[in-house]
Amino acid sequence: MTETFDPRGLAVRFHSLRQAGRQEETGSFTLPADLHQAMEAQNFLAAPDGISSNAWKVTVSPQGQAVTAPLHPYAEAAAGASIPWYPGLKFETEIAVRLGKDLPIRPGAPYSRADVVEAISAAYLGAELLVSALRESGGVSFLLFVADRLGNSGYVLGPKLEKSFVDKAGGTPLKVTHAGRTIYDGPAQHPKGDVLTWLVDYANDGLRPETSLKAGALITTGTLSGAVELTEPGEIDILFGDSRLSFSVSKR
Repeated sequence: MTETFDPRGLAVRFHSLRQAGRQEETGSFTLPADLHQAMEAQNFLAAPDGISSNAWKVTVSPQGQAVTAPLHPYAEAAAGASIPWYPGLKFETEIAVRLGKDLPIRPGAPYSRADVVEAISAAYLGAELLVSALRESGGVSFLLFVADRLGNSGYVLGPKLEKSFVDKAGGTPLKVTHAGRTIYDGPAQHPKGDVLTWLVDYANDGLRPETSLKAGALITTGTLSGAVELTEPGEIDILFGDSRLSFSVSKR
C-alpha cells in the first residue's frame, strides 16, 4: 500500500528543514502525484511566512510544464538588502520584469512574445538565492521541488534597466564578486537564450491560477550566470553592463 500524500505535512517538514538549514534525500519523502498536489503543498509552505511581495519565479519542468513559486525573502537593494546565508546556498544573476497590465488566461488565443513584452512596464537587474530542503534539488522529483518553492531562498531587486534588455540581455558583459572573489566574469547567458521564454510559456498555461500574472506582479526570468554556490557569507557585487547591484548574504 502506498503512503497517502499529505501536502500540509510535507510543508511542515520542508519548513522545519529550511529553518534548520538542513537537507534530506528525495527518497525519504512521499511524492506528490501531480502538479495540483505539488502546488497545494507549496501554498502550505508559503503560508507560515506570510509572503505578500507579489514577486515570482517561473521555469519549466523537464516535461515542458510551466511552473511558478513565490520569491521569499524579498528585498530591494536600495533599502540595504541582506539575505540569510545557509550551507549550500547558490546565487543567480537574473532580470526581473514588472507587469503593467494583466495577462489573463486566454484559451484558444495564445500570447505571443510581443504580447508579453507589451504588458511589461519595467525591467530590473536582480539576484536570486537558492537552497532546497532536497539534497538533489529537482534532480529526482521535479514535482517535489515545485512543492519546495523551486528551491527559492531569497531575492534581491536591483536597479531599473532599459526595457530593451529583455531583448538584448544575452551577451551583455557580466561580472560578479562574492566576499572579494570573482565568481562569474563573462557574457550574460540565459539557459533558453531568450529571458522571456518561460514567462511566455506560463502566460499560455491554461492550468495556472486565475489570480496569476496580474498588473503589478514582479516575475524573475531565469539565470544569466548559472548557479554559483556561495561557500561563506559575504558581500555580493554584480556589474551588468553599466548597472550595478550590491547586497550581502549574512549568517542568521
